Amino acid sequence: MSSAAERERPIYLVTGANAGIGFEIARNLAKAASKPTVILGCRDSARGDTARAKIAAETGNANIEVLVIDLASQKSIRNAADEFFKIHTTLDALINNAGMSSPTRQESVDGIELTFATNVISYFLLTNLLLDALKRAPAGRLVNVASEMAYGLDLDDVEFKKRTYNELTAYAQSKQADRMLTWAYARRLEGTTVTANSMSPGAVDTPLLHALAPGMKGRTTEKGAETALWLATSPDVAGLSNRLWFDKAERVCKFHNPEQEEKLWQICEELSTSTKI
Repeated sequence: MSSAAERERPIYLVTGANAGIGFEIARNLAKAASKPTVILGCRDSARGDTARAKIAAETGNANIEVLVIDLASQKSIRNAADEFFKIHTTLDALINNAGMSSPTRQESVDGIELTFATNVISYFLLTNLLLDALKRAPAGRLVNVASEMAYGLDLDDVEFKKRTYNELTAYAQSKQADRMLTWAYARRLEGTTVTANSMSPGAVDTPLLHALAPGMKGRTTEKGAETALWLATSPDVAGLSNRLWFDKAERVCKFHNPEQEEKLWQICEELSTSTKI
């Protein structure tokens, strides 16, 4: 469990931390003078270890951990949460960053459409499993990486069982859902010390962008990571919740709708039935 000495350092968990935006978020978190504990949530342990070694060598921060987690597998998510609690009791910030897209309709090991399972159910399930740790922190922060590309959520057919599958729509609806889940969390967390915010990194030059928009040149991963890093650490946003951010500026989100957010929450509950909330 977390020692008194460890609690002098913040503890952060970043999913998808072995590459792209996630790696930049983790690398910059590790640079802080407090030498925080930065947990790299990675599907592949070898890639996670490589990322950990790079970050530790560059920053001189030895407090870098790898947490193996396949966000398309609810069993893996639950196992990862169990592993987290074997070592830690508190979490200062959870940055739900990992995301994917699929050119064809596929299903996760749990039988859920893969993009929705990875990009939405994982946010929901991992957050719920770690929520007590966020509440134990002095001022826990939930940061959900969403997108400017957010539209098309059909709450009667989130898995494309009725609609014709489209890769762009599947990704965009997952990012709309990520925003809406953030607002649902913010409402539930009112009166606690935990804040919940969502952000868009912009179009970042990653394999995901190249898959969704072949030939498009995006911004750097450093720039894409900047706002998530700021939301996880900056005193400028202490206590601020229920907001969408882009380049450290608040954006109006057209998806604030409590009734729809609660319907989405119910869908996520049903698709992760053994989650304890």
